[in-house]
Amino acid sequence: MIALWVVLGIVVVLLLIFVALYNGLVGMRNQCRNAWAQIDVQLKRRHDLIPNLVETVKGYMQHERQTLEAVTKARNIAQAASGSSVGERAKLEGELSSALARLMVVVERYPDLKANQNFLALQEELTSTENKISFSRQFFNDSVLKYNNKTQMFPSNAVAGMFNFKAEEFFEVKVAAEREAPKVSFT
Repeated sequence: MIALWVVLGIVVVLLLIFVALYNGLVGMRNQCRNAWAQIDVQLKRRHDLIPNLVETVKGYMQHERQTLEAVTKARNIAQAASGSSVGERAKLEGELSSALARLMVVVERYPDLKANQNFLALQEELTSTENKISFSRQFFNDSVLKYNNKTQMFPSNAVAGMFNFKAEEFFEVKVAAEREAPKVSFT
């Protein structure tokens, strides 16, 4: 009789461990999805700000049409990729970031534009949004790291394998130009 209670106790403990591991994996996977949604919110905000920024700059920069068109094109492509994989979105958003950096370098050549209140307000909003995107990416990657560790470490990897929990992809900078600081020249 005592042996039956011991076996039953061991089964209950193992079942509780199994449930805790499964629930932990589900919670971490959902945290990754939530973190990605936060990035998506900030990217949408950036996509919404860019047309206003471009229109404000257009009046001052008739000679810089190619730069403005590159920003608009990169924004449209990035916005259209909302259902793509994390890697593809990271690549396209990196290209948009590079185009925006080139735009800000060109803006340095126009002192009147830099003093325009509308431009300054939009530039501040865009800078704030870029910071939020950066923090959201960092939180997402931290969440992915914890989740991937949980899916790959023993004993939770056994539960992850049984219920098809797959490793998530990090949001990585793949565009070399985005890793470099923009070069400002007043010549």
